Amino acid sequence: MLDSTRDAYGRTLVELGKENPNVVVLDADLSKSTKTIGFSKEFPDRFFECGIAEQNMMGIAAGLAASGKIPFASTFAVFASGRAFDQLRVSIAQPGLNVKVVATHGGITVGEDGASHQGIEDLALVSPLPNFTVIVPADAVEASLAVRAAAAAYGPFYIRMSRSKTPVVFADDYNFTIGKSATMKEGSDATVIAVGIMVAPAIEAAEMLAADGIGCRVINMATVKPLDEEAIVKAAVETGCIVTAEEHLERGGVGSAIAQVVARNRPVPMQFVAIERNTAKSGKPEELLERCRLTAADIEQAVRSCMAKRLS
Repeated sequence: MLDSTRDAYGRTLVELGKENPNVVVLDADLSKSTKTIGFSKEFPDRFFECGIAEQNMMGIAAGLAASGKIPFASTFAVFASGRAFDQLRVSIAQPGLNVKVVATHGGITVGEDGASHQGIEDLALVSPLPNFTVIVPADAVEASLAVRAAAAAYGPFYIRMSRSKTPVVFADDYNFTIGKSATMKEGSDATVIAVGIMVAPAIEAAEMLAADGIGCRVINMATVKPLDEEAIVKAAVETGCIVTAEEHLERGGVGSAIAQVVARNRPVPMQFVAIERNTAKSGKPEELLERCRLTAADIEQAVRSCMAKRLS
């Protein structure tokens, strides 16, 4: 089954709007793409179209939060983190206001939109900001639960959604908890810690490795901040090597944060499946994933390389 996290976001917003009159939504001229358009039709008096003015949108969201509302502010990841960084930092993060930034079209799988729209630095920009909780859902099921969790918790959130429809990896009874990872597959020979759309290929890679008798643990680290450090250290102790997989630049990404945890607690060999550089290309999502070496085969190769370092 395929579904997109942005579609799940749009559906969940409407549900939240019916449940809580304090939920309001802001967008920056992209409501059809971010899927906030459903909320705008259902609750026109609680929807604020800010136009192509992302910085202003974040300022308005901060004001609404200070007035007791629960604002969800949406645009593409590249604009939310890049164009509005100063407002995220000063107006939302530093005062710790209750703003939920849900950024769609994260990563390179925006496809034909090209490099100008590829948000591949956003996690590195937002994660260091004080008070922010940062989440990258693996599928539509987790996306809906993460949005609900953000609405129920006080404080600023950054939730990264994807454009493309991707495999649904969780059952409907999945229980999402902020700050806790989910083990998708058990294994004792190696660990892959993946986020977002890379969780599905990580599971596929583990199945490929299993054919050769290699037991690869797969962990979905949906909450990028705060990390589930206990699960990371446990994986390092029990499997002896860790591969991280993310649709983000290697430098400053989730792999870097996990490597800090490993270095402080239990140093083991690591490999990083991530974007090495901004390739400034457009193309179909699957073409770009292959070009940037973000496939199941790339994860499998990284695991084998990591295991070889451990054994050498």
